[in-house]
Amino acid sequence: MTAEQTDDGILVSENGNPVLFYQKTPKSIKGLYERSNYIHPLYNLDGIIITEDFPEDHLHQRGIFWSWHQILAGEKRLGDGWECRDIKWDVLSAEATAEEAGPLVLKTRVHWKSPNLINEKGEMLPFVEEQAVLTVYPAQPAGRKIDFEIRLLALEENISIGGSEDEKGYGGFSPRIFLPEDVSFRGISGQVTPETAAVPAGPAIDITGTYGDKGVDGITIIQHPSNPGFPQDWILRSKSSMQNPVYPGRNPVKISSSQHTILKYRLVLHGSDRQDLEALFNEYSASK
Repeated sequence: MTAEQTDDGILVSENGNPVLFYQKTPKSIKGLYERSNYIHPLYNLDGIIITEDFPEDHLHQRGIFWSWHQILAGEKRLGDGWECRDIKWDVLSAEATAEEAGPLVLKTRVHWKSPNLINEKGEMLPFVEEQAVLTVYPAQPAGRKIDFEIRLLALEENISIGGSEDEKGYGGFSPRIFLPEDVSFRGISGQVTPETAAVPAGPAIDITGTYGDKGVDGITIIQHPSNPGFPQDWILRSKSSMQNPVYPGRNPVKISSSQHTILKYRLVLHGSDRQDLEALFNEYSASK
């Protein structure tokens, strides 16, 4: 596996075939919905792009991202990371290392900033430091695993994050995946039907559908049991949106300035084989 530094970010490939791209520099549409610090494109095992960026129905959604509607300093609203308003992700570093025949590890360090928190010179002050570790495993017959570990540390006092301020409460880790007409959702206990609000569906969701002319493919999203609020409920959508294990919901939670808030998720890209979700969850739970 290799990583190529470009002007815009890092391209991860395996045997010369693209796997994913980390967007380091800001992207926007004529200055609107500016975003960085996310994954797009993400390719499935057949080399088909399965994530979306700037989709017409929700221009703010992007690839594999993690963000929150409510970002607060005390009672003051600093910005909306979900809708890319009054928020800047300043990527201080993004470095990838790979072992021969082993996984590639991409480590990032990012400061969150907002025009609503400035110093006397008018400079935006960093108020959260985010450290992320993405571990991209070589493809295997059963699929490809990609692990995400996201660590948040407050750099100012009384910083909190929260999801949407409605019964949905969505926010946090959010894959925006292309959804074919025949998409279906399955948890460990069986089929899951998306609803408007978050649904309790256990620690893993498998999403399958027909992508291109290669037949049925899928992506499994797994929560790590160490996550706060585990098992987190799920916002699931069969069209025109993202999928989201909800954290923390509509009620904001404080981000500590001394102890990291840690969120961990695993994606498994796979073919048409029916996945044993309980076994996949147990494997991820036991991982270091």
